[in-house]
Amino acid sequence: MKEDTTKEQGQEREGEEEGKKISAAIEAVTQLGQSTVPTNSESNIFCMTIIGQVEGHLILPPQNKTTKYEHMIPQLVAAEQNSKIEGVLIILNTVGGDVEAGLAIAEMISSLSKPAVTLVLGGGHSIGVPIAVAGHYSFIAETATMTIHPIRLTGLIIGVPQSFEYMEKMQERVVRFVTAHSAVSEQKFKQLMFTMGELTRDIGTTVIGADAVKHGLIDEVGGLGAAMKKLNALIEQRKKGE
Repeated sequence: MKEDTTKEQGQEREGEEEGKKISAAIEAVTQLGQSTVPTNSESNIFCMTIIGQVEGHLILPPQNKTTKYEHMIPQLVAAEQNSKIEGVLIILNTVGGDVEAGLAIAEMISSLSKPAVTLVLGGGHSIGVPIAVAGHYSFIAETATMTIHPIRLTGLIIGVPQSFEYMEKMQERVVRFVTAHSAVSEQKFKQLMFTMGELTRDIGTTVIGADAVKHGLIDEVGGLGAAMKKLNALIEQRKKGE
């Protein structure tokens, strides 16, 4: 009788484990469109993705795909502190978002002691531009775009000179950061920012792939393979320098 009970319990456990495996496989298919997820727990590279809209101090509607800056900053701190992590790869496909949150992420990336390479896929628009140039080396896909435009404010704006001075100072922060971390000149960046007639109902410029490199915003046109190769080269260079 005991043997039968033990056998039944063993079969129940096997059934539960099999059920968990099936559930995990279904979850992977639902979320990622594949039955197995490639993992490399021993990787020395930390990959961080910045997608959708950069969310700042205000929570965006649930239908918006967002990157929350309060999630990004602790990850970058952890990558800096982890001795097993030797390099950071930042992949961008963002429409922009909160200016201060975007600048905070960009400053964190630029202040990493470990090599950081950025890759713009799809788009690196608006406040995504400072993030894209914040790494030690930057890549952009051939078909990816970057939109450069003046700062926009939504909501109530008090119509006094101080409000416009504040906007101008905030814009200067973005200009200073981008020109300090890329090869584009301040004159050229402002020219792209204030171009009229190129964007419908707005001021600014959209640059595609090679144009971003030509203007000095991005270092090189390339995809994931090129970005990984460059990051590994920077890691080796850092090791030799230590």
